[in-house]
Amino acid sequence: MPGKYEYIEHTADLGFRAYGTTCQELFVNAAEALFEALVSVETIREKVQRTVAVTAAAPDELMVSWLSELLYLFDTEGLLLRGFEIKSMKNNRLEATVRGEIMDPARHEIKTGIKAVTYHQLYVRQGNGIWESQVILDL
Repeated sequence: MPGKYEYIEHTADLGFRAYGTTCQELFVNAAEALFEALVSVETIREKVQRTVAVTAAAPDELMVSWLSELLYLFDTEGLLLRGFEIKSMKNNRLEATVRGEIMDPARHEIKTGIKAVTYHQLYVRQGNGIWESQVILDL
Protein backbone atom coordinates (compact mmCIF):
# COMPACT_ATOMS: atom_id res chain seq x y z
CA MET A 1 0.00 0.00 0.00
CA PRO A 2 1.32 3.52 -0.72
CA GLY A 3 1.18 5.88 2.31
CA LYS A 4 -2.01 7.05 3.98
CA TYR A 5 -2.61 9.55 1.17
CA GLU A 6 -0.96 11.46 -1.63
CA TYR A 7 -1.81 14.75 -3.30
CA ILE A 8 -2.36 14.79 -7.04
CA GLU A 9 -2.13 17.57 -9.59
CA HIS A 10 -5.43 19.00 -10.78
CA THR A 11 -5.99 22.18 -12.79
CA ALA A 12 -7.11 25.02 -10.47
CA ASP A 13 -8.14 22.58 -7.74
CA LEU A 14 -6.42 20.17 -5.36
CA GLY A 15 -6.87 16.42 -5.40
CA PHE A 16 -5.72 13.52 -3.29
CA ARG A 17 -5.85 9.76 -3.22
CA ALA A 18 -6.34 8.14 0.17
CA TYR A 19 -5.65 4.50 1.02
CA GLY A 20 -6.55 2.06 3.75
CA THR A 21 -6.51 -1.62 4.59
CA THR A 22 -10.16 -1.24 5.70
CA CYS A 23 -12.94 1.06 4.55
CA GLN A 24 -12.86 2.77 7.97
CA GLU A 25 -9.12 3.41 7.69
CA LEU A 26 -9.68 4.86 4.21
CA PHE A 27 -12.20 7.38 5.57
CA VAL A 28 -9.88 8.34 8.45
CA ASN A 29 -6.95 8.85 6.08
CA ALA A 30 -9.09 10.93 3.70
CA ALA A 31 -10.08 13.18 6.61
CA GLU A 32 -6.41 13.59 7.55
CA ALA A 33 -5.59 14.49 3.93
CA LEU A 34 -8.35 17.12 3.92
CA PHE A 35 -7.04 18.84 7.05
CA GLU A 36 -3.37 18.53 6.05
CA ALA A 37 -4.27 20.39 2.84
CA LEU A 38 -5.85 23.09 4.99
CA VAL A 39 -3.23 23.50 7.76
CA SER A 40 -0.21 21.67 9.18
CA VAL A 41 -1.98 18.95 11.16
CA GLU A 42 0.85 18.64 13.71
CA THR A 43 -0.08 22.13 15.00
CA ILE A 44 -3.61 20.96 15.96
CA ARG A 45 -4.23 19.93 19.56
CA GLU A 46 -7.02 17.50 20.42
CA LYS A 47 -8.92 19.71 22.87
CA VAL A 48 -12.47 19.61 21.49
CA GLN A 49 -14.54 16.57 20.57
CA ARG A 50 -17.59 16.25 18.32
CA THR A 51 -19.77 13.39 17.11
CA VAL A 52 -20.38 13.29 13.37
CA ALA A 53 -22.97 11.15 11.58
CA VAL A 54 -23.56 11.13 7.83
CA THR A 55 -25.60 8.96 5.47
CA ALA A 56 -25.49 8.56 1.70
CA ALA A 57 -26.70 6.28 -1.07
CA ALA A 58 -23.28 4.85 -2.01
CA PRO A 59 -19.72 4.69 -0.63
CA ASP A 60 -18.40 7.47 -2.91
CA GLU A 61 -21.28 9.74 -1.91
CA LEU A 62 -20.58 8.86 1.73
CA MET A 63 -16.99 10.06 1.26
CA VAL A 64 -18.22 13.44 -0.01
CA SER A 65 -20.78 13.70 2.82
CA TRP A 66 -18.12 12.83 5.44
CA LEU A 67 -15.51 15.27 4.21
CA SER A 68 -18.12 17.98 3.56
CA GLU A 69 -19.39 17.67 7.14
CA LEU A 70 -15.84 18.03 8.48
CA LEU A 71 -15.25 21.05 6.26
CA TYR A 72 -18.56 22.49 7.50
CA LEU A 73 -17.28 22.26 11.10
CA PHE A 74 -14.24 24.27 10.06
CA ASP A 75 -16.28 26.82 8.09
CA THR A 76 -18.89 27.40 10.82
CA GLU A 77 -16.89 26.90 14.03
CA GLY A 78 -13.28 27.33 12.94
CA LEU A 79 -12.74 23.75 14.13
CA LEU A 80 -9.49 22.19 12.90
CA LEU A 81 -9.47 18.42 13.24
CA ARG A 82 -6.76 15.79 13.56
CA GLY A 83 -8.27 12.89 15.51
CA PHE A 84 -10.80 10.70 13.72
CA GLU A 85 -12.35 7.55 15.19
CA ILE A 86 -15.00 5.72 13.16
CA LYS A 87 -17.48 4.27 15.67
CA SER A 88 -19.82 2.63 13.18
CA MET A 89 -19.92 2.21 9.43
CA LYS A 90 -22.65 0.17 7.78
CA ASN A 91 -25.40 0.56 5.19
CA ASN A 92 -23.70 3.71 3.87
CA ARG A 93 -24.00 5.40 7.27
CA LEU A 94 -20.92 6.57 9.14
CA GLU A 95 -20.72 7.65 12.78
CA ALA A 96 -17.47 9.01 14.15
CA THR A 97 -15.87 10.91 16.98
CA VAL A 98 -13.61 13.72 15.78
CA ARG A 99 -11.14 15.73 17.83
CA GLY A 100 -9.29 18.99 17.32
CA GLU A 101 -9.36 22.62 18.37
CA ILE A 102 -10.72 25.99 17.36
CA MET A 103 -8.37 27.74 14.96
CA ASP A 104 -5.85 30.06 16.60
CA PRO A 105 -4.36 32.43 13.98
CA ALA A 106 -1.24 32.78 16.15
CA ARG A 107 -0.53 29.04 15.79
CA HIS A 108 -2.39 27.91 12.69
CA GLU A 109 -1.53 29.16 9.22
CA ILE A 110 -4.07 28.25 6.54
CA LYS A 111 -2.17 26.71 3.62
CA THR A 112 -5.09 26.32 1.21
CA GLY A 113 -8.58 27.78 1.22
CA ILE A 114 -11.01 24.94 0.48
CA LYS A 115 -14.48 25.85 -0.77
CA ALA A 116 -15.98 22.40 -1.20
CA VAL A 117 -15.51 18.67 -1.65
CA THR A 118 -16.58 17.77 -5.20
CA TYR A 119 -17.88 14.73 -7.06
CA HIS A 120 -15.48 15.40 -9.94
CA GLN A 121 -13.38 12.28 -10.69
CA LEU A 122 -14.53 10.84 -7.35
CA TYR A 123 -14.23 7.15 -6.57
CA VAL A 124 -14.09 4.75 -3.65
CA ARG A 125 -13.00 1.23 -4.52
CA GLN A 126 -11.41 -1.90 -3.13
CA GLY A 127 -8.90 -4.13 -4.86
CA ASN A 128 -6.14 -6.50 -3.79
CA GLY A 129 -6.96 -5.95 -0.12
CA ILE A 130 -6.55 -2.16 -0.35
CA TRP A 131 -9.25 0.49 -0.23
CA GLU A 132 -8.61 3.58 -2.35
CA SER A 133 -10.44 6.84 -2.91
CA GLN A 134 -9.81 9.86 -5.09
CA VAL A 135 -11.20 13.23 -4.05
CA ILE A 136 -10.99 16.63 -5.75
CA LEU A 137 -11.31 19.74 -3.58
CA ASP A 138 -12.65 23.00 -4.98
CA LEU A 139 -10.30 25.82 -3.97
